[in-house]
Amino acid sequence: MKQKNIAIDGRGALLYRGTGIGTYTWQLLAHLSDEIKDLNIILPGMEYDGFCFSTAQWDEQKDILRDDFLPNYIKENHIDLYHVPQNGIGLPNKKICKETVTIHDLIPYLYPETVGRGYLRDFLREMPQIMERSDAVITVSECSARDICRIFHYPKAKIHVIHEAPEPIYRPMDKEKVATFLQQKYGICGNYILYVGGFGIRKNVKALINAFYLLRQEENIPLKLVLPGKRSRDFDALDQLTEALQIKDDVIFTDYVPVSDLPYFYNGALMMVYPSIYEGFGLPPLEAMACTTPVIAAKTSSLPEILGNNVLWFDPFDTVELAEQIRRLWVSETLRKRMAKMGKEKADSYSWQETAKQTAKVFRSI
Repeated sequence: MKQKNIAIDGRGALLYRGTGIGTYTWQLLAHLSDEIKDLNIILPGMEYDGFCFSTAQWDEQKDILRDDFLPNYIKENHIDLYHVPQNGIGLPNKKICKETVTIHDLIPYLYPETVGRGYLRDFLREMPQIMERSDAVITVSECSARDICRIFHYPKAKIHVIHEAPEPIYRPMDKEKVATFLQQKYGICGNYILYVGGFGIRKNVKALINAFYLLRQEENIPLKLVLPGKRSRDFDALDQLTEALQIKDDVIFTDYVPVSDLPYFYNGALMMVYPSIYEGFGLPPLEAMACTTPVIAAKTSSLPEILGNNVLWFDPFDTVELAEQIRRLWVSETLRKRMAKMGKEKADSYSWQETAKQTAKVFRSI
């Protein structure tokens, strides 16, 4: 049978590095080489040396990309299937070959108040057509699959659930090396609670800060709260909250942290708390678990499906319950060790090799 030509929009691997979609695209491309001999990757004006595939570049103007570059590239290279990993946003304006997309979540439909206006506008305008023309949809959890079926009445048989995984960089590290690195580069020392995942309203960081305040008021537990991440439009309100609660000195906002530094933050933390109200998958708690850091997570959306019984759960709208779970983990070293072991085993059950294998299987089926 003739070798099929497959092309993937690889922009997210570089443009969104450090986000869930960026991690997904980066790792998918890195591991598909074991499954697909010849893979064409569309990259944003540069080649990434780690991907030994054919690459293409374009004028970065969006209209030229979708109206001119992509249609011509697909025709000239006899592409049989084109895949877009970032929720389908960026398909050519006209369908020329088979098309598949990865839909990570439908948050703009479920929580429109939590996303930027520009992204909300584009998502709501384009998604109905994306769903209509896609020959198959890959999604990252059964939770997201249910949302896709419910909102778009998309055929369940054409939806393929393929889980993500922690990146290989997330693994246990020498504690002394970690402590030295964090103190020298970020001025962080001592025990701390970690949160990773952005500061948007949906991430529910306000609940974590309020729970931390309760602990400091009731028992004065000697922990810091560390929140690495770029300061977004929602950051100021959180910063002001720490000042109003008079805990500003104990809450550390580091600003942007490169992906290569995140394993140090996970390994240095006494525990990681993930209070998000909704996630299509939720990589940060799995990354923490891969580093043997115990996790407390909000029992909502896809998180129970992905994390199983390997974390402490709380209602994302119950600040007191969150404070109680933090206290429970703080006072019991035995519990922390047990959860670290269970969490590592769960994280290790996910594999990017398996993600790539299942994705290639979907491509072949189309």
